[in-house]
Amino acid sequence: MFSKFLSLEPEKQERILNAALKEFAQKGYKNASTNEIVKEANISKGLLFHYFNNKKELFLFLYDYSLDIFMNEFFGKIDMNVKDILKRWPQIALVKIEVIRKYPEIFNFIVAANTENASEIKNDLELRNKEIITSSYAKVLEDIDISKFREGIDIKRAINIIIWTAEGLANQEKAKAKLSSLGQINYEKVLAEFDIYIELLRNCFYK
Repeated sequence: MFSKFLSLEPEKQERILNAALKEFAQKGYKNASTNEIVKEANISKGLLFHYFNNKKELFLFLYDYSLDIFMNEFFGKIDMNVKDILKRWPQIALVKIEVIRKYPEIFNFIVAANTENASEIKNDLELRNKEIITSSYAKVLEDIDISKFREGIDIKRAINIIIWTAEGLANQEKAKAKLSSLGQINYEKVLAEFDIYIELLRNCFYK
């Protein structure tokens, strides 16, 4: 579907993607201007719409592109040989931070996209997020060692509590990220706080 755009020379692709990431992240979908995108990318508007039929198509391509980069980088760094979920999850948190630091513009765009209320794209984003969440959790929970849990513990519910705790902390940090630049986030403090929760969960559920 986007073969024409993907066949472009990498330098021009990067200019268009970076300009679109910046515009959508700063102004949101509704207020983003394709005029500003083409100006920043130094291309004509006709050329942009030669590759993407409209603003919605560009936005959703950019969202899929951003998620692909994050997921490929994320799962490429996680050591799935770590079977203990309470050791694997801090590793996941650390890898997420590494990926965010490596791709701050992409992270800013994803955060902004997930605050969108525009009816034109809301359903599309919800479907994509549901799919990525389902597939991601299936991967990160693959082959977990459940022998560490105490007898009598409802393991499925215990794992849900671990996930909800991690999600709650992540959502808390995302909310902070919306209000400040990435450079102002103290990631070491975030990880230290996460470690406190992990230890509490270990004491609750493990032998």
